[in-house]
Order: sequence, then structure tokens, then C-alpha cells
Amino acid sequence: MLLLSWELTPPTMEFVKDWYGNRMQRWEHKLAFRDSNRVVRPFDWGIEWTRNWPFQSDVADPEQQLLALNRLAIANSEQFYAYEPPTDFRVIRELSGDELQFTSAVDTPYLENNTVRARFFPAKDRWKRGNKAVVLLPHWNSKPHQHGALCRGVAELGISVLRISLPYHDRRMPAELSRADYAVSANIARTMDATRQAVIDVRSCFDWLQEQGFEDLGIVGTSLGSCYAFLASAHDSRIRVNVFNHCSTYFGDVVWAGLSTRHIRQGIESEITLDRLRAAWDCVSPVHYMDKFAAEPKKSFFLYATYDTTFPPELSGDLVRVVQERKLDHKLVVMPCGHYTLGESPFKFMAGYQICSFLKRNL
Repeated sequence: MLLLSWELTPPTMEFVKDWYGNRMQRWEHKLAFRDSNRVVRPFDWGIEWTRNWPFQSDVADPEQQLLALNRLAIANSEQFYAYEPPTDFRVIRELSGDELQFTSAVDTPYLENNTVRARFFPAKDRWKRGNKAVVLLPHWNSKPHQHGALCRGVAELGISVLRISLPYHDRRMPAELSRADYAVSANIARTMDATRQAVIDVRSCFDWLQEQGFEDLGIVGTSLGSCYAFLASAHDSRIRVNVFNHCSTYFGDVVWAGLSTRHIRQGIESEITLDRLRAAWDCVSPVHYMDKFAAEPKKSFFLYATYDTTFPPELSGDLVRVVQERKLDHKLVVMPCGHYTLGESPFKFMAGYQICSFLKRNL
């Protein structure tokens, strides 16, 4: 009788691991560089973008001025991310569904960007279980239709979803752009202002949901949207269930090391080091708000990928270790793929199942 053993010897295991890792890296690069419209833009401190922030610094040197503003923003983050709730919420009926629109509490020079747009996916009545809703934040440079399948899947579970278009995305994108370059770019303060605007716009979405009678509230963020989601949750006690699809500690480290932000690094690396960039973007980095995040009871789901070339897994691991050290209520899933491949079959179905099941159990 011939017996076949599927137990792999250590050398064979290493070979399979290396083969799989190399295949994932090639797949990631192929997907990452499908777009050929990335633009290397010049470095700029962008101090003019700080004029509408709630506090100012009289330091003359632009870098030192931004560092001083970062210290103020972290120490007074409730004020930095504070806002006047919108008063012009309106729901527009469209062929693709209902769209919530309102004026952003953060004013920018771009009229398109000043109108917040969020598509509403109502919970299916058959499975509706109370007044539960989540705000979903897509990834950087997402298209309007993306994440729609996940929104519909969550709605099928009886949880309503409000999918927000991030600043400078979709119909919020200025006419001169073909990508959402003003959300993350070589302009340091504009990137910070876009992050502040995203957090405030998201919190405004929760104002509307509460007006509609929703009580159990959660948030789902992917990639850049995950960073925004963490900052919003840390500053809003109404958000009690969180899904962070890709995560990291420092904003600057992701931009510096990520494959999809290589063109941004090309525009800044002759002007600034990683340490200086990290400090310049401190007040939009999740790691500085762990105390605030931990102050409220929350349930959180962290997902990251072993072969992620955009959010390096060691940065995700650092954030998760901080969460574990604080013994926060959380679930962790590490996917055997990369950043872009997480959006491909079969991984997108695996991640979608994990996200939907977490929301169903905890909202």
C-alpha cells in the first residue's frame, strides 16, 4: 500500500513560503502600477493651509511653525478636531440610490470639495435589528462604486451604511486633478488639513445618522480611510464599534515606505528626512491618540496583510502591539496577501466575511 504524506519538511516549507511571497510581490506591483497618472509634485510646507486651524504659532521658520502647531494639536486635539455641526443636511434621490449632501464644516479654496457627499444604503427590513448604522470610509483614490458590494452586504445584515466620499475624491475632486492628490501629497500642511477635514466630515455624518434615529453606531475604514476612521473614533464617543482594514502607527512612515506613495517620496526626499516628516505629520498619526481612543469602551477589528507593500506589516504590527499592551477589546486578522491583492478574489471575499460577521456580532 502506498501512503502519501503531506507533511512538509522545513526546507520545503521555506521554498513554498518564498515562492508564495514572491508571487504576491509580483501581483502587488502589477496592481499598484496599473495607474499611469501619478504626478511627482514639489515639496511645500504649505503654511497657508493652517490659517483656519483653531490655533496659530508665531514662529517664523515654516518647519518649526508646523512642529509647534503639531504639539498644540496633539495637546488640544478635541479643539483641533472640533466643528460646528452642519445645518443643511439634504438627501438627493439618484438612480444609484440616496445621497446625503451637506456643507463641510472645514472651508477650502475648492468649492467641489466643500460639499460632502455620502451614499446611503438602508438596512434591509427583513433583517433589521434596531437602529444600527456604520459610516464607511473607502481607500485613497477610491472610485464612487468601490466598496459598494461591502455596503450592500452589511445592509443585508440589517445594518444601515453611509459611504462617504473622502475629501478631494469623486465629485469632490477639483477640476485640475485626475487623482485625489490633494488628500495626500508633498504639500505637508494641505495633507494635514485634508485629514482634519475628513475627520470632521465623518463626525458630521454621525450627526445626521443620530437625527434619523440611529443609536448603535460604528465605523469601517480601509487604508487611508482606516487612519481617518481611527482619528474620528478617538475623538467621538458615539462610535463604539470599529473596523480598521489596514492600520499603522505613523502617517509619515506609510507615505515614506509605501509602494503607492513612491511618487510622493520622490517629491520630498531631497528636502526632508523620514524623522522630520514623521514629526511634521504627528498630529494626524493614530499612535498619538491611543489614550483618547482607550478612554471609551469600544470593540475593534484590526485587519492587515502579510505582504502589504503600501502599509508595511511591521507598522501595522506596531499599532496592534500598542492595542494589546493596553488590553483593549479587539479582534485581529492577518491576511495572506498584500494591500492591492486584498481587493482581489479570493481575499476580498474572505475579508468581507470577516468584516460583516464582526459587525453583526458587535452592533
